[in-house]
Amino acid sequence: MSTAANSNESYCTFTLASDVTAGGLPSEEEIAKQLESNDPKTKRHALKAAIMAMLGGEAMPRILMQVIRFCINSDDKPLKKLCMLYWEVVPKYQEPTSDEVLRAASGGTTVARKLLPEMILVCNALMNDLNHPNEYVRGSMLRFLCKVKDEEILGPLIPSIKACLQHRHQYVRKNAVLAVFHAHRIHGETLIPDGPELVDAFIQAETDVGARRNAFLMLYNESEELAIQFLAKNLDDVAKFGDGFALLVLDLTRKACRRDPNQKSRFVRVLFQMLGSDSAAVSYEAAWTLISLSNSPTAVRAAAVTYTNLLNSQNDNNVMMIVLERLEQLQKKHSKILQELLQDILRALSSPNPDICKKVLEVAMTLVTSKNVAEVVTTLKREVSKTTQESSDSSEDKGKVYRNMLISAIHGCAVRFPDVAESVVHTLMDFLSSDGGMQVVIFVRAIVERYPDLRPAILAKLIATVDEVTNNHVMCICLWILGEYCETSESVADAFDVVTDQLGEAPFIVQAEEKQAAEQAAAEAAKGPKLVTKNIVLSDGTYATQTVYSEPKIAATDLDKSPNLRKMIVGGDIFLGTIVASCLTKMCLRAPDLGLGDVKAKSMTVKALLTMCGIVKMAEVTVSAQKSSLADCSERVSLCCRALLDPKAKALLKETLLSEGKVSFASFLKHVQDKDGDGDKEESKEEIVAAQADDLIHFRQLRSLTAQGGDLDLDDGSDLARATGYADGGSLLSNELSHVYQLSGFADPVYAEAFVTVHDYDILLEILVINRTPNTLSNLTVELSTMGDMKIVERPQSQTIGPLDQMTIRASIKVSSTETGHIFGTIVYEDATTQEKGYVNLNDIHMDIMDYIRPATCTDEVFRSMWAEFEWENKVAISTSIKDLVEFLDHIVTSTNMSCLTPHDRNEKGSFLAANLYAKSVFGEDALVNVSVEKKDDNDGKLAGYIRIRSKTQGIALSLGDRITSVQRGLQPNKKQ
Repeated sequence: MSTAANSNESYCTFTLASDVTAGGLPSEEEIAKQLESNDPKTKRHALKAAIMAMLGGEAMPRILMQVIRFCINSDDKPLKKLCMLYWEVVPKYQEPTSDEVLRAASGGTTVARKLLPEMILVCNALMNDLNHPNEYVRGSMLRFLCKVKDEEILGPLIPSIKACLQHRHQYVRKNAVLAVFHAHRIHGETLIPDGPELVDAFIQAETDVGARRNAFLMLYNESEELAIQFLAKNLDDVAKFGDGFALLVLDLTRKACRRDPNQKSRFVRVLFQMLGSDSAAVSYEAAWTLISLSNSPTAVRAAAVTYTNLLNSQNDNNVMMIVLERLEQLQKKHSKILQELLQDILRALSSPNPDICKKVLEVAMTLVTSKNVAEVVTTLKREVSKTTQESSDSSEDKGKVYRNMLISAIHGCAVRFPDVAESVVHTLMDFLSSDGGMQVVIFVRAIVERYPDLRPAILAKLIATVDEVTNNHVMCICLWILGEYCETSESVADAFDVVTDQLGEAPFIVQAEEKQAAEQAAAEAAKGPKLVTKNIVLSDGTYATQTVYSEPKIAATDLDKSPNLRKMIVGGDIFLGTIVASCLTKMCLRAPDLGLGDVKAKSMTVKALLTMCGIVKMAEVTVSAQKSSLADCSERVSLCCRALLDPKAKALLKETLLSEGKVSFASFLKHVQDKDGDGDKEESKEEIVAAQADDLIHFRQLRSLTAQGGDLDLDDGSDLARATGYADGGSLLSNELSHVYQLSGFADPVYAEAFVTVHDYDILLEILVINRTPNTLSNLTVELSTMGDMKIVERPQSQTIGPLDQMTIRASIKVSSTETGHIFGTIVYEDATTQEKGYVNLNDIHMDIMDYIRPATCTDEVFRSMWAEFEWENKVAISTSIKDLVEFLDHIVTSTNMSCLTPHDRNEKGSFLAANLYAKSVFGEDALVNVSVEKKDDNDGKLAGYIRIRSKTQGIALSLGDRITSVQRGLQPNKKQ
């Protein structure tokens, strides 16, 4: 940095509140008069006003002598502090005369700075405070001297500063060391050449923790060899020197070892000693330092143990998250060492914070191997059991989310290591009726398909527990599993009996008597509690009045006692009824082939048909949210009935109903596994090296002239790209040009265009302004305004631009939401020749929502929960020239910068496609999109349907809808969306 022009710029380090001199700043005469007052409050007010005025650029030369006369010897502590601020602000040197400035400008001698005569009195006052009997006055003056940079002022005070090193009070000594450090760093060999030796002798005899730390700080910065020597002599006592000293030792270790790797052996002992420090900060820094300096297994293992101890001993969530991130980084290079500490890492699952538990599971799952998977699964099963047993507030807060995370982790272990699947599946099936039932049943469904040997035991357990399922979606999957995988006579008979027993006899509609009883019970409950007041006799013989609230008991109806499956069907779940019909049909079709006998098979068929008739009747009569599914339900149930009654239909449909479902599900599982495998490969894949360190790079500027004469190196461009990493420069330039907006016309006297750069919350406008006239334009100002959730932070300043000249003007805008915004404005200028004012209205800059949208992923359960929770919806009708379903979906995904959550087979041709898209904005807002598109033959093969957008805020739903409406028409060739 260049030297400041005056002392105000050099020492303006404090800012006072603007309300200390309310009513305006007094004049120099008024301040001088107030400083003569005997009232300390008046003096303080006047001195504050003087400091404010001098910070504003006022010289106020008269005030200096007034402060010396009336304030410098005051015992008022606030006034002393203000005096120190004043000494920083006040000019300390004489201003050069005009003759001296002209001589220096003409090449003469440089103007020598001369200290003001008054500053001698100031130095004397400072010395008096350094020798003051009160140790806190001395200490505060020493702290003040750490901000003084003038050699002429510090020089006379050096003896007093050295004397303070021997003061009896530690407050004085530790500030005296800092003052010595400051003086030696700025004016080392001039003022205090023996500073390091002086401090070295001081630190040998010092007992105070703070003073020793400050002394070591100076040795560390000014004489590293002395610091290392002191450390070597006191290696055994470093733990007693305090946390601040230990952190300085770690800084010294990193600095010395990076400069000279051979120094590592001198610091290994102290590093291992600090790993066991009682201070979390010291042990964390020691572990990080050890890993940064050494990759040996012993060092990494010691650092990892320290991290795991910190993880389990700290209660601060931020600390735990930082430690987990360190472990995650450590796992990438030293996974085998961390596998030994996996159980210690899993102990952090006891944290009540779900985010900590999620991070712990992410780190732990990367460390699971065939050797430790059994222990990990046992720990996870124990944690799952705890979620149902614990009843504290902390466990309730994270219970459902935590249970789902554990089940997902167990699922991942079972998929990677089939040996543990059998041990976990039966335990998890006990949670089918809990909040995490969906995760459990999805896991069970995958295990049943992947491991045929486990099917009999799992199906038996599922048949026994299906009556406890209370969630409709979970019940659907359970029935699908029973219908697809019950392939023995015993399992088919047991499953059929359980399902029909749970359903009961048709009809599946609420009877009039049951409806009347339910209404009567609701009316009794609506009456509220009854108030009963009576007199009682207390134990001491006195009378008292007792008031009792009695609530009527609601009589349990027969409907409440009915099985869960019947409740769901009677409640109007048409989709579940369709699943029941399909399940019973598959069992009836398998029964004759499994040797159940004709009588049993016919009995099962009759029961299934009666049940299906009751389901269709329920769908026709019941009014529910799934009323629109009546036609699909009737068609599906009719197909099942035909398969059971018509021999020809049975011959055609039997193979499809019994085998195609499992084939489709197996291909789905394979797709999911391949997708997860690709993700793991991408994570584990190391960064591709663009160029090796010893590769040759040819610079054509350094070649000899003879070589340049006729040779042409076709690899020059690639060499330059490898050297600079700018291989995709063409696409980068194209991306930049897409953010250039023309603001005015070519025929306007001032041409302007803006380059817009979006940095998350900030928008930077670089406006190129070109003067198209032969005259100078003065006071040219770009006046900008915004519409939407945008605020102009830095407005452009007025400029003067010469004839046919150009300049770049910058403006900064703050964005607070994803809502689409507009930037508009005007250029105002004056013609310096004609003195006429001119105006140029600028085109609007439309801020695209795509600058804030980032692709993201989430599970289907999370997507559904957010879809039900978000209240803002925008429905866009599909109108496009694209004829292919998958091509249209890809076009929407690319144009909206979202990720598709729904897997689909590109080779499969169909007439309908539905997909869920998800993205997050830079502001943390979630954007959900559901694409439902159909290819209609009666509409010349054009696509029809709707795209529904949901979000928590209105702005993102409307903006994303406008974006989809503008881009869905069709593909635009040679244009980047």
